[in-house]
Amino acid sequence: MQPSLPAPEARYFDVLIVGGGAAGLYAALSLPQGLSVGLISKEALSLSASGWAQGGIAAALDSSDSPHLHAEDTLAAGAGLCEPAAVRFLVEQAPAQVKVLLEMGIAFDRSADGLAFTLEAAHSRPRVLHSADTTGKALIQTLTHQVWQRENIKIFSDAFTLGLWTHPKTQVCQGICAMMASEILWLKAPRVILATGGGGQVYAQTTNPALSTGDGVAIAWRAGAVLRDLEFFQFHPTALTVEGAPRFLISEAVRGEGAHLIDAEQRRFMFDYHPLGELAPRDVVSRSIFMHLQKMGKHSKAAALENVWLDLRPIDPEKVRRRFPKIMQVCQKWGIDVFSQPIPVAPAAHYWMGGIVTDLDGQTTIPGLYAVGEVASTGVHGANRLASNSLLECLVFGAQFSTLEPLQLPEGDEKIHSALSPAWSDIDWDGDTSAIDRIHQEIPVLMWSNAGICRVADRLEAAIAQVKVWQEQLRQLGLTQVLTALPPGVALSLPDPTARLWIRRCAETQNLLDNAYLILKSALFRTESRGGHYRLDFPATDEAWQVHTQVEGERWMRSHPIGTTGDLGNEGVL
Repeated sequence: MQPSLPAPEARYFDVLIVGGGAAGLYAALSLPQGLSVGLISKEALSLSASGWAQGGIAAALDSSDSPHLHAEDTLAAGAGLCEPAAVRFLVEQAPAQVKVLLEMGIAFDRSADGLAFTLEAAHSRPRVLHSADTTGKALIQTLTHQVWQRENIKIFSDAFTLGLWTHPKTQVCQGICAMMASEILWLKAPRVILATGGGGQVYAQTTNPALSTGDGVAIAWRAGAVLRDLEFFQFHPTALTVEGAPRFLISEAVRGEGAHLIDAEQRRFMFDYHPLGELAPRDVVSRSIFMHLQKMGKHSKAAALENVWLDLRPIDPEKVRRRFPKIMQVCQKWGIDVFSQPIPVAPAAHYWMGGIVTDLDGQTTIPGLYAVGEVASTGVHGANRLASNSLLECLVFGAQFSTLEPLQLPEGDEKIHSALSPAWSDIDWDGDTSAIDRIHQEIPVLMWSNAGICRVADRLEAAIAQVKVWQEQLRQLGLTQVLTALPPGVALSLPDPTARLWIRRCAETQNLLDNAYLILKSALFRTESRGGHYRLDFPATDEAWQVHTQVEGERWMRSHPIGTTGDLGNEGVL
């Protein structure tokens, strides 16, 4: 269900939220009900990346656990780049937010003693709450039901946000530019919350859905926000690897329940690389699979297979049926019987640890602009996110918007005007769309080859040069120039539905290009290996790099030392 296009006088809200996943929905529900809220969803609410999450939500609720232990595990996984204060806040607030979900009616799995907890990689205790292996879906269904009950929340689905609307003199964020139905229009609000999720589509192999093009990071960067730690991309070690199949994520909860990783010789190999074996941190397992395939390739034909196998046969069949019905169903669809044969798996891009810098209240460096969820960099994930802390982050930091009060934009701001109709016929639609499609398809291949699990300077530099060429090609297109030249506050009528599809494709391609550029330059800037960032030419972890990489425009900087406050230092420009 999509509301009709809002009239110009109805395009003002107290708060605009961009993103309809767990972070956006929970933020909307947390806001005071006296505020008018516009929720902008790129697709239907049920199609967000949050709905794909299998594992669960980590929280120290069991008597054998504590927030202190949860914090220790989070800090250890983050490889020295977590902000301790943010981590403490996350783990201490976790139980309260789980209680809120339970009051909403979410159906977490139960045991004879109450809530059922499972163990996941790099957790020292079983603390992950789950709903079989479709926790994300259960969460989204619960939150969506609640959102539809709120009269103060107006949902705009199938609406694409093209950019932020900032005041030309003060640079305060005052709204967004979005494409809805047959118009590109402007929506105004003194507070904008970005909850756009991740950007896994920048890589050829990813567990993310097609909508995960990193829109929030890109539009915030273009508006001048400070970003952080963009080189840290988490590659999930076990994505289904069958020709023709999407890279369906096989939850690490499977390994937590006892599944083994084996190679072509049917041997458990993970203990060759880490004492925790299959339960080592995600970056370690992904890199170990990558290196093991290379190693096997020197002595056999195994490298040509480009995958290892995940064997669920050590787990009791009844537990598999109860805990992992979705995984069973998907594997069966692709001809794999998990009870009699292992699942072919390989690493795939999964989660972006970096994002838009925020404080614990979600405030970015642009006044009036907030961020929450995967698009934000709160400091809780460091160089490598601990499993099942992602949905938790959406809840804990989304809840902080409960204290927002009504705020008026200053008088004299730009107004929203009626639509104009440019000369769409002047655009070379065939040529432009062909160029957009070509660039869109080539970006993920370039990134997978040059900035994937292992990186090296010369390949990063070559990829940056290619991205710059594509950026210039995109800028020269007539369609891009029409969109760029649109005056702030002035709406634009679209000629037909086909134009709408290509405008979105063009904008997503621009966002992918900008995100590729940011990842590549950040990866080149950090001359060490840590967490989700591994440099073949700098394989060691360097204490001097126990700092954040911060980006503002074309300035790449080292932050103050982790866990302290102060000004940015050691500025560098690439």
